[in-house]
Amino acid sequence: MSTMPSKRKLTQEEYLVIERASETRSEFYDGVMYAMSGASRWHGRIAVNLIAKLDAQLGESPCQVFNNDLRVDLAATGSYAYPDVVGVCGEPRFRDDADDTLLNPVLAIEVLSPSTESFDRGGKFARYRRISSLKEYVLVSQDRMMVERFRRHGDSGEWILTEFMQPDDLLEFESIGCAVSLREIYARVELPDEAEDHGIPDSSPR
Repeated sequence: MSTMPSKRKLTQEEYLVIERASETRSEFYDGVMYAMSGASRWHGRIAVNLIAKLDAQLGESPCQVFNNDLRVDLAATGSYAYPDVVGVCGEPRFRDDADDTLLNPVLAIEVLSPSTESFDRGGKFARYRRISSLKEYVLVSQDRMMVERFRRHGDSGEWILTEFMQPDDLLEFESIGCAVSLREIYARVELPDEAEDHGIPDSSPR
């Protein structure tokens, strides 16, 4: 993400007015808009795999998933984010009648990129933890087969980390009642070690 030029910090209302009129998306933290850069081929492929597998399982479930076109209000922090995949159960609640800013996600998934990984693990996760409805926060690497699931433990405020690193590992999304294997998440994704096996020079994803 890159910072959008601004002479002063914006209010939440000003951000929403600008964002809704823009053809591009920006997240919002501490009064500053951050333009979202384009995702890599593999980043997009992983997100598509997740949406497809989860949506197919949900069927007539009261839960549903959305892609990163749906903005999330990071409660009580004055911030707004676009998770790569977001899940909600029951009736979605929105900030206003525009129905484009979700208030009650139960699941947020971020596909990690080199430029945002540090923030996704730190500042963004800290803000997500303030959402009382959120039960799971999931980080998916795009340069190796690794998924980290943080699950809220009861009402204690503690988050439990579980790592998944093998193709047959089954990632259970308890918040929405689904399960997806890493093999399915990374289907048709060429990881760096696979590129070496095929004689393709390794390169860092953008």
